[in-house]
Amino acid sequence: MVSRNRITTLVVFAAVLATGGGYALTRGPAGGNVAMAQGAPAATPVEVAEVVTKTIVDWQRYSGRLEAIDRVDIRPLVSGTLTAVHFQDGSIVKKGDLLFTIDPRPYVAEVDRAAAALTAAKARASYTATDLARGQRLLTDNAIARRDFEEKQNASREAAANLQGAQAALDSAKLNLGYTRIEAPVAGRVSRAEVTVGNVVSAGAASVPLTRLVSVAKMYASFDVDEQTFLKYVNPARNGRAGSVPVELGLANEDGYSRTGFVQSVDNRLDTTSGTIRVRAEFDNADGSLLPGLYARVRLGGGDPRSAVLIDERAIGTDQDKRYVLVLDDKNHAIYRQVKLGANQEGLRVIDTGLAAGERIVVNGLQRIRPGAAVAPTLVPMVVAKAAPVKTAAADLK
Repeated sequence: MVSRNRITTLVVFAAVLATGGGYALTRGPAGGNVAMAQGAPAATPVEVAEVVTKTIVDWQRYSGRLEAIDRVDIRPLVSGTLTAVHFQDGSIVKKGDLLFTIDPRPYVAEVDRAAAALTAAKARASYTATDLARGQRLLTDNAIARRDFEEKQNASREAAANLQGAQAALDSAKLNLGYTRIEAPVAGRVSRAEVTVGNVVSAGAASVPLTRLVSVAKMYASFDVDEQTFLKYVNPARNGRAGSVPVELGLANEDGYSRTGFVQSVDNRLDTTSGTIRVRAEFDNADGSLLPGLYARVRLGGGDPRSAVLIDERAIGTDQDKRYVLVLDDKNHAIYRQVKLGANQEGLRVIDTGLAAGERIVVNGLQRIRPGAAVAPTLVPMVVAKAAPVKTAAADLK
């Protein structure tokens, strides 16, 4: 009985297995297709753009400060009481404009005294010259001793010397009188009057400046250039190709570079501590908006215009110390591509190596896909994240 029951159980179990296997064989292909359909990843929608190709100039960017071409501390050349200030603080003056007046009366009196002394010296010189001529005739007739003649001759020479001294004293007195009118030595903008009317001023380099005057028609921008840029671009221009290096200037409140200038001077030595050399560029300042001391963004154009590939910064991924983009192949699969970055150009990044003209790259959705994944691309323009910079006076070759 036990054996019979065991055999019956085994038969029933075998029948169940057979029934389940047949169902699996019958339903297997359709069920497999459903599983496969559910396991296949869908193409990820992303935005792609074609790389931009254009002609650019490589720019090296630096920070500097504006400096006035002419900077003058106005100091009195004669002492006296300040009687008038002839300008408004911070105003623009022309060369020769009257700035201050020092009380001229003492110097007018000195001119009168020197003029009187000159008149006396002229009279004395005239008399001694006539007396010398008379003595010369008497000496010819042996009617006068040679000693007496020599005295007349010496008196005439002394009178002539005194006449020269009197003339010089008068010239000096007139010069000092002229110094009581303090005029602008250059055209520019004056500071405030440091000394007001009624104060006594003293002459000399140690005296307090009455005001300060800076030129404004043109302005210098001084900045430090690295050694490689100096050797590659600046030094050749300094050695016979002046003006061949384009220089552009932008202020702190500007997005672009609003002024074009030229390299005016280069220092005579390299600073070994910083590895830089001082360069000074000159810019026009017809509108007077440039002031000494302002922060200046300066860029130097390096080399000749060249063709370059540019892309949006959003399309660039970071892989440890590498930079990469995802390039779409002809089947819309994302391909990992390492790139070497260049400088920024109008909001786009220059790609020195890694991309070619006409290639499509992912610009939006980079984080949602992996290399090799299929994507559903939407073609968009290679947008610029920032507003276009202010146009320069010269044609922008970028």
